[in-house]
Amino acid sequence: MPHTLVVDGRPREVDVSGLPSLATVLRDQLQLTAAKIACGRGECGACTVLVGGRPTMSCITPAVLVHEPVETSEGLAEESRDLREHFADTGAFQCGFCTPGQVVHACALLRTGLPDDDGARREHVRHALSGNICRCTGYQAIVSSVCAVADERAERATEVAS
Repeated sequence: MPHTLVVDGRPREVDVSGLPSLATVLRDQLQLTAAKIACGRGECGACTVLVGGRPTMSCITPAVLVHEPVETSEGLAEESRDLREHFADTGAFQCGFCTPGQVVHACALLRTGLPDDDGARREHVRHALSGNICRCTGYQAIVSSVCAVADERAERATEVAS
């Protein structure tokens, strides 16, 4: 059964016969492999993509039910460049398996803005990313990277506005 998904700004015709998950369609039909199918139950966040701008566990989302634009890690590559660089510079990832899901979720979080108070900001990021499991790190570098990127983006926006 054909279905049209808008993925990373492009309409894509996909086959949803058998009710495949969005992650399966992205990986198998569109060869967008950054979203990982790890738990298959929506518990770990490795499959996170944005659907309508919202972080979504694509492994448990039937592709046939997706009618809003989908943004993948591949499609967010330019927007997330600074975030990925911070992750690399601070050791926010080790094996890298969870990194695409972490980065996608962090992109959505950075779009919405973070609290000004550092303690509140760190807690907000920690809570927001709690659905993205990392088995390698202690999360501190991930939280610090997201907060640092938020600060740098705010600083650049202030400079541009001046």
